[in-house]
Amino acid sequence: MIDADTVKEAVRQRKAKSESFLGFEYFRFSDDFRDVPRGTAVFQDAVIWGYPHIGRIFVLERGLKEQFKGPFWVEEKVDGYNIRVFRTGDRIVALSRGGYICPFTLDRIGDFIDLNFFEDNPDLVLCVEVAGPENPYIEESPPYIKEDIMVFVFDIMKKNSKEFLPQEEKLRLIERYSLPSVEVFGLFTHEEIPKLKDLLYRLNEEGREGVVFKTKDRRAKYITSYANLSDIRITAKNMLQLPPEYYTNRLLRLVLFMEEEGIERTEHLYEELGRAFVDGLFEAIDQFKREHKVYKTFRCRFHKKENAIALLELLQRTSRHIQVIERGLEEENGMWVLTFDKVFLNMTGLLGHLLGGGLVFD
Repeated sequence: MIDADTVKEAVRQRKAKSESFLGFEYFRFSDDFRDVPRGTAVFQDAVIWGYPHIGRIFVLERGLKEQFKGPFWVEEKVDGYNIRVFRTGDRIVALSRGGYICPFTLDRIGDFIDLNFFEDNPDLVLCVEVAGPENPYIEESPPYIKEDIMVFVFDIMKKNSKEFLPQEEKLRLIERYSLPSVEVFGLFTHEEIPKLKDLLYRLNEEGREGVVFKTKDRRAKYITSYANLSDIRITAKNMLQLPPEYYTNRLLRLVLFMEEEGIERTEHLYEELGRAFVDGLFEAIDQFKREHKVYKTFRCRFHKKENAIALLELLQRTSRHIQVIERGLEEENGMWVLTFDKVFLNMTGLLGHLLGGGLVFD
C-alpha cells in the first residue's frame, strides 16, 4: 500500500493530484515519485500501481544474453494503447497508462471481456492493449484489425501490489475465462535465438509491431523494422510535437533490425523511408492550404452517448499542443458514433507562418 503521507507529499510537490471523473474519486500520480510509478491510482479501497516502464533491446542476440540468464517467454507486442481494468466497489474501471479513467474503454470493455471475471477475482487487475483503427488515441493499428477495435490481455496484476501474476497462472486464467490475449509464442532459450529471428522476420513481413520478452522479474521489448517505418510515416505530419530523438531512435532501430536479420538494403527501402518522412509533410501542407489547419480525424463507436461526451471532455482537458474539435455524434446501427479532429497546433502555426512569408532563424 501507499501511505497517506506519501500521497500528501506527492500532491504538495505536484507529482500527484486529486481526480474526480465519471463519479470516481481518487488520487492520480502524474509523474514518478519515489518508488511510485507514473499512472498509479489510489482509490478508497485499493491502490492500482502504474504499469512499469519497459526497456528496449536494440541488438537482439547480445541483448537477450545480457538481460536474461535463463529461459524467457515471448509474446506479441500489439500496436495499441495500454489500459488496466479492475473493479472498485460495484463498478468496473478502465485506467489509461497515465492513470486517467478512459470513458471509451469503459464503454466497450464488456464487448470483449466477460466482466464476471471480476466477480470471481475482485483483487486482480487485467492489463490489456486496445488496438484497432477506431480508437481515440493513436493512429497506428495492427494490419489484422480492419475496423473498430479489439482487446488483448497481456498481463495480470494484483491490487495493492507491483507484482504480476506468474506467466503460467496468467495463461490458466486466460484459458479458464476465455479472455482475449496477445499471441504467446512460447518459452525460448538462448539456443533458440535463430528460431526467434525467423519468428521476428515473419512478424516484420506481416506488418506486426514486435515482441515482448518476459520472465518473473524482468521484461524487455524488441520492435520490427516495419513498425519503425510505420511510426515515422504516421507521425511525420505532426513531427514538431515530438523530440528529435523520436526519429533518430527509430532510424537506428530500423537499421539494427535489418542488420541482425540479414535484410538486404534495396532501393525500395530507401524509397519507403523517404516516403515515410515526406508524404506526411506534403499532406500537412495540402491540408493547411485547403483548411488552414493540420489535423487527423478519429472515429469511435460507443454504446452510451454520455461516454462519448465524457471522452471529448477528457481529451480536451488533457491534450497538450493539440486542439480537439467534435465533428459529429450520431446514432448508427444501435451505437453512437463519435467523429472528431485532433488539430496539431505546432504544425498548423509553423505552416501558417512559413506559407505566409514569415522568417525562421536557424
